[in-house]
Amino acid sequence: MKGPKLRRGLYAISRETADDRELVDWAGAVIEGGAVCLQYRDKSADADRRARQAAALAAVCRTRQVTLLINDDVDLARHCGADGVHLGEDDGDIADARRRLGESALVGVSCYNRADRAQDMARAGADYLAFGAFFPSSSKPGARRADTAMLSAARTLGRPLVAIGGITPDNGGALVAAGADLLAVIGGLAGTPDQALLAARRYAALFEALPSVPSS
Repeated sequence: MKGPKLRRGLYAISRETADDRELVDWAGAVIEGGAVCLQYRDKSADADRRARQAAALAAVCRTRQVTLLINDDVDLARHCGADGVHLGEDDGDIADARRRLGESALVGVSCYNRADRAQDMARAGADYLAFGAFFPSSSKPGARRADTAMLSAARTLGRPLVAIGGITPDNGGALVAAGADLLAVIGGLAGTPDQALLAARRYAALFEALPSVPSS
């Protein structure tokens, strides 16, 4: 893997909010709870808000030594100094993202429920492969569904694997056992900072005593 080394654990994804302080407090809480990676996800058209919030999260993550990724937006990742970007199937290709962000950047990709895409993205140099949704998700109710067999099969690709979609502390253990290196969570970390911290601790506990993710 060319970018910063990922650790096994909780991959926290932000919810959209116009309240910068709420976002920063949430980030601090989930990091304190054990999140090893944060993704800033905001699909709004408010470019100023996105730039401001991404910069604020970058500062928090640098201080706490936690990986920050930006959802879909390579330019925003570059401008805020994030560690990398997460790309969906319509968000550009890995080579272009790495050219614009630098060889040290992390570039992760969504593979949904497609083994063929995972194979293609691994060959193209993806730093991690994300699969899901594994369970019904309030954040993405129409998401394609994946099953745990995909995680087990994808271990042969030699990339860290991320599971997403309706994951709770109660059902996440089965995904870790099937081969997930990181659990990506949005709705399960909602609520007040105190609630987010306690939830993060429960997710992080699923990874206790596990080694670092494999490098490519």
